[in-house]
Amino acid sequence: MKNIFIYCFDKWWRPLLFFILIAGLLILNSELNIRFIKKPLLYLSNVSVIVIFISICYQLYKRQFWKGIYTFLVLLSAGIISMMTSMVDGDHWADDLIIPSDIQIENPINVYSGSDSILTGKKAQTDLILYNSGQPGMYQYIFRTAKIESGTIYLKAFEITQDEELSTEYLEENTLTRVNNPSDSIVHYSSPNIFTIYEGDWGKYYAARFEVWLRPSSGENERKIFNKNFKIEGWMH
Repeated sequence: MKNIFIYCFDKWWRPLLFFILIAGLLILNSELNIRFIKKPLLYLSNVSVIVIFISICYQLYKRQFWKGIYTFLVLLSAGIISMMTSMVDGDHWADDLIIPSDIQIENPINVYSGSDSILTGKKAQTDLILYNSGQPGMYQYIFRTAKIESGTIYLKAFEITQDEELSTEYLEENTLTRVNNPSDSIVHYSSPNIFTIYEGDWGKYYAARFEVWLRPSSGENERKIFNKNFKIEGWMH
């Protein structure tokens, strides 16, 4: 292990070369928009940043101050360029997506959290209501249902045409809600948090299927209990 560490970090340019290589691949893929390699590249980019920080600390430990400063300046410059490019050019994830015309798709309700108008005119039936919250790409939900066993519900979301799951690292955690309703009466369960869909950009709409999943308190396998299609946009990043 020590020999591997020395091989990776003793030559100051090796971590820097790895960082530049991954950054170059990210830039290339932003033009090609190859979806299945985007997430692995994003993970590798996070790894490359960590590697750079380790390299800087190691160089400073060895009293190679100029090499450490130079590496830090490269990292800082790359971060500034990436941020400026993202602000100017936006996210191209949704550029080529087409909203299907042969399926039912609803728009999120454009009201603030807690407004009574969210439920106005809704029939007494199982339903998922999605509404905008604050900024484009940020949402909350209400799930209406009767006769649901004790447990926890949460959302999954998928872009419809590619069936690509959205915001997998954040969505479940930010949509968890306790449920329990053995009666025939409709009960409303509200999302405890605002959740964000990160794929896409402001004003670039696409179709997404939102699924409600139940994790029973009994320990039985979790299962999908409802789904509904919405026209959404991602959060600008």
